[in-house]
Amino acid sequence: MHSLRLTRRILLVSFSVLLLSSMADAGVKASSFGSTVSYFRRDQGLAPAGTVLPTDFSEGAGRLWRSPVDPGISSPCVAGGLVVVTTWKDGDKELATVALDRTSGQQVWKRVSPLREVEPFHSVGSPASSTPASNGEQLFVFFGSYGLLCYDLNGKLLWEQPMGPFQDEFGASSSPVLSGNNVVLNEDHDVQSFICAFDQATGELRWKTDREAATRSYSTPFLIGPQGEEQIVIAGSLQMTAYSPNDGTRLWWYDGLSRIVDSTPVVVDGKIIAATWTPGGDSEDRIVMEPFADALKTFDTDDDQEIGESELPEGNEILQRFFRIDLNQNHKLDEAEWIKHSKVFERAKNVAVSLAPGTEGPVAQENVQWTYTRGLPTVPSSVVYDGILYMVKDSGIITSVDIQTGEMLKQGRAIGRGNYYASLVAGDGKVYMISESGVMTILKAGRDWEIVGSHDFGERVLATPVFADGMMIIRTDAAVYAFATSN
Repeated sequence: MHSLRLTRRILLVSFSVLLLSSMADAGVKASSFGSTVSYFRRDQGLAPAGTVLPTDFSEGAGRLWRSPVDPGISSPCVAGGLVVVTTWKDGDKELATVALDRTSGQQVWKRVSPLREVEPFHSVGSPASSTPASNGEQLFVFFGSYGLLCYDLNGKLLWEQPMGPFQDEFGASSSPVLSGNNVVLNEDHDVQSFICAFDQATGELRWKTDREAATRSYSTPFLIGPQGEEQIVIAGSLQMTAYSPNDGTRLWWYDGLSRIVDSTPVVVDGKIIAATWTPGGDSEDRIVMEPFADALKTFDTDDDQEIGESELPEGNEILQRFFRIDLNQNHKLDEAEWIKHSKVFERAKNVAVSLAPGTEGPVAQENVQWTYTRGLPTVPSSVVYDGILYMVKDSGIITSVDIQTGEMLKQGRAIGRGNYYASLVAGDGKVYMISESGVMTILKAGRDWEIVGSHDFGERVLATPVFADGMMIIRTDAAVYAFATSN
């Protein structure tokens, strides 16, 4: 066994040296790779057909390189000959964009972002959370602490659009996507939510549409429809909404999502499949805000007709969510603020749903193919592979569902316990998921799936793996790894 592993390692190193040598002989530069479009979940988490994916992630197996980087939770973006991530150095209060050579993993350049002010962010999160996008010639990088930055592949700043920070104690996490000649960004926060589009070449604002009814969510937009007839769709708080890519006109909407949406849906055969869960949205543990008049009688000790933050008892569910409900940030809740969020809690639905997109106005009920309400994920985007939806929830519970019928096929537990933030990916008959603690579980896909492998990176993981031209790229809080695949 030892000699077999040694032989494999020698072959792998020889292949890498040969590849580097041939590229050097041919005068290949980073920018000479294919000019492909890349943004978060554009591939819906699926490896290209015919790709052979690894099951052994130990050093000396299929690892091509490991490049240490500063912490951050944005997923890798492959742009030309580069692998790009964003980073955050807390001690230096430094946000940066880092470009690694795709073949060797060596750092090619690093650009430090200006800062308006460091946005608030969740204790688990990071102000370097949005995944960069690329059209193959430009990079589009978003920080909620500053705004949208556009670089060329050599790291030259081409344009910038300052915006943020936003009123949101967890910061901004939605990533930019590309539609036609525009870069599209959605920002749903406690107030002043919007979706906007900028010209990729110039940074000129093409359109901006307010999302007045939206409350905070962190899902990245996705596109549906044939090229040239695409619609931009957002899975936001309580509602999925489609917009025209030409001018941002609201087209259709579906009511029936959770009160906070973190995951990005997938599109399969023209159907949208979303799976989302937020605490307090199930019938058995729903958060209920009593009528405001009753709440005043219970909590308004100073008789000012508002409910102060200091008037709510410790452990109260409203106190735990006070920041997002207190829209004017005066540390008191008035009747309008109370009623708005009582309706949010009332309407929230934790659900996995398959539906056909609408055309105009509310989606008809007959467009809903099925719904499912168990084993739902909080943050990770799910993956659909060979007709099966795979989901993982915190504590490592895996649930698979038939996408034609909505029937639950199997439940089980991943090797990695704890919380899950990285989205699921699949290909070559396998499904991959990685826990926050860095434990990867590998499934043999199928209606009766089984665990066929695991690997402990020993490093925190919140970023989603990506596939690109013979590589599987995995970003931890300490490094970016590249593993060999084959076609």
